[in-house]
Amino acid sequence: MNIVLASTSPFRKAVLEKLDLPFDTRSPQTDETRFEGESPQQLVERLAVAKAKAVAGTCGNALIIGSDQVAVIDGEILGKPGSHEKAVKQLQQVSGKTVRFFTGLCLLSAATGNYQREVVPFDVVFRKLTDAQIENYLQKEKPYNCAGSFKSEALGICLFEKLQGDDPNTLVGLPLIRLVRMLEQEGVAVI
Repeated sequence: MNIVLASTSPFRKAVLEKLDLPFDTRSPQTDETRFEGESPQQLVERLAVAKAKAVAGTCGNALIIGSDQVAVIDGEILGKPGSHEKAVKQLQQVSGKTVRFFTGLCLLSAATGNYQREVVPFDVVFRKLTDAQIENYLQKEKPYNCAGSFKSEALGICLFEKLQGDDPNTLVGLPLIRLVRMLEQEGVAVI
């Protein structure tokens, strides 16, 4: 069974490689604009499905993995900062607080059109950060393309008090525990 990751994220690709299954990646070319009144959970679920469906026509009978993630604090979605200044503001905003990440996951069978989907939460409790710690971290890691302005799989781990969730891979954008179960439902044995 061919597996396709509907993502250009190097982080998701690295996580999926942990399963030691052959797979291809495709760019989903999906509009990620949030609908008015759409909750963060609804957004990531819709986008995970949309990303999988966006590449389905080019994948034959493959199983297609779609995923999307948002970080939420005080009801507000934190996007990718894109600049140093915005990253400083984001890290100041999350200092000493809990950020909830919602990751939408979809496994679509291109052969049948059937799909499984789920939204997986994960909480990050941030340490109280000084301006100097924030500046030092950003200068070293430059996580400007990461939601929340950090890379948990690298030096960003130093920013945290604790992590709370079922699967640490969720924080990187691809909940493998859930994905393995979905793959098994499609007859793919990972181990």
